[in-house]
Amino acid sequence: MALATMSNSFYDALETREPALREAALMTALPQQVAHAQRSAPAFARRLSGIDATTVATRHALAKLPVTRKHELLELQLASRAASVTGAVGDVFGGFSTVDWGAAMPRVFASPGGLYEPEGRRADYWRMARALFASGFRAGDLLHNSFSYHLVPAGAMMENGAHALGCTVFPGGTGQTELQLEAMLALRPSGYIGTPSFLKLLLEKAAQSGAELPFLRRAMVSAEAFPPSLRDWVRDRGVEAYQCYASADLGLIAYETEARDGLVLDEGVIVEIVKPGTGEPVASDGDVGELVVTTLNPEYPLIRFGTGDLSAVLPGFCPTGRTNTRIRGWMGRADQTTKVRGMFVHPAQIAAIGQRFPQLGRLRLVVSGEMANDRMLLRAECATFDASLAAAVTEVIREITKLRGEVRLESPGSLPNDGKTIEDARSYR
Repeated sequence: MALATMSNSFYDALETREPALREAALMTALPQQVAHAQRSAPAFARRLSGIDATTVATRHALAKLPVTRKHELLELQLASRAASVTGAVGDVFGGFSTVDWGAAMPRVFASPGGLYEPEGRRADYWRMARALFASGFRAGDLLHNSFSYHLVPAGAMMENGAHALGCTVFPGGTGQTELQLEAMLALRPSGYIGTPSFLKLLLEKAAQSGAELPFLRRAMVSAEAFPPSLRDWVRDRGVEAYQCYASADLGLIAYETEARDGLVLDEGVIVEIVKPGTGEPVASDGDVGELVVTTLNPEYPLIRFGTGDLSAVLPGFCPTGRTNTRIRGWMGRADQTTKVRGMFVHPAQIAAIGQRFPQLGRLRLVVSGEMANDRMLLRAECATFDASLAAAVTEVIREITKLRGEVRLESPGSLPNDGKTIEDARSYR
């Protein structure tokens, strides 16, 4: 397959290693990381108690270790903070961080639901430069970063990677579309970083105002689904956009290349595909399952971290010459946690809403709409149809999830007794 849209050079030599050499390097690093986590992260000292780290040097041995899922990480953090009398860093992070306040941890970030993540001091801490390079960004480029810079780490994740490449970044952040468009017209960035929905909005606003953005040629998008229809819509307006898959806990997991053929795994993670709800690897490559990731990050050494996301391994190698494993990308959630306008919404948050209003019965959050137009509707059983109650619940939805939603009060017994708290009814076609 011939590729001519951008240079076929690579970010570094790691991307084109013989697969056997990569696997050997990862399996050499794995027992060292397990030992480090046992020694320096109290939570893993407990979770991996009795495990001889030197024996965890194969994927088969790794698969025997327990999976720590995001909701468990949150629960452990909350419990540790509640029990703490000192507010020590180990208590704040539930015993999963190996670094303390100060020079080793310049910043700390929050995720919805009360989960906190440390940032280490190392350059390109989240390893985003590799994905940005694959998207076509190079030293000397000016990039417009519209990911959030407050509370959550998304803006910093991308900016750190861009700086590692030698790029200049305009920290646009979220919202204020007119001001962001004004800045783009003045500064003429060659690249965009942010959600695909906000890129679409910026391009639409530019067209409506008669502005031209011929200088904007490339984009890296994340945090939302990026279907081919939207990719082609953006391309028709002169922007070649690529996607990456990353999280605040793990940093970069996988990234798209010019081949447009799946996502290539990052060099700093070990990825497994397991049967949803278990820690057991799927029977064969190609089977859909939950992505479980072990990161080699020494500051936050998550071992077998369950992302809750579904994906599958693709056969063969990337046509660009990169030799790491490829995955199909995001294929949905293994649990009910879902992402709305770039933010995770958890079942525990819906339960927290219900706890504020004891007059409500069963609750179900229905997420609907087309791409870039997510809508949230909380269906709530209630014996009385009180407009003031619905208004109060609406306010609490925004307080807890940081997203706008509507409320519909329904008769008791209207919702099925199936245990489902969040229903994703969106179309991704």
